[in-house]
Amino acid sequence: MEQTLLLIKPNVVRKNKIGAVISILEDRGLLIKKMRMLIMTKELAGKFYAVHTGKDFYNRLVEFMTSGPIVAIVLEHDNCVAYVREIIGNTNPEKAAEGTIRKLYADSLTENAVHASDSPDNAKIEIGIIFGED
Repeated sequence: MEQTLLLIKPNVVRKNKIGAVISILEDRGLLIKKMRMLIMTKELAGKFYAVHTGKDFYNRLVEFMTSGPIVAIVLEHDNCVAYVREIIGNTNPEKAAEGTIRKLYADSLTENAVHASDSPDNAKIEIGIIFGED
């Protein structure tokens, strides 16, 4: 079984839609292996989003991700990374398919409701960053 990381972003937490997102994930057969609520520090956000350092959206993204609590979830399923990315929808909510998490709960390209790992290798790295594991 493959694992991936999903982060429920601050805008969804503020809207009290954590449970709705979790219900979508569980209804699609995903198993929650770990979950925690945290507030990202600027240092943690910097490490997590290091690949985007220097890009025009980086500072805006870090400010948003540190603006309030997030929920981090380790999910497990066959072909989990691809499956979760299908469920969450396009990064741009305007292009996301109907019924996807981003279509339902995103506010903008930056405030796009959730983050999900884009590869099994990145999932391992991101899980380690958030949950403090190698």
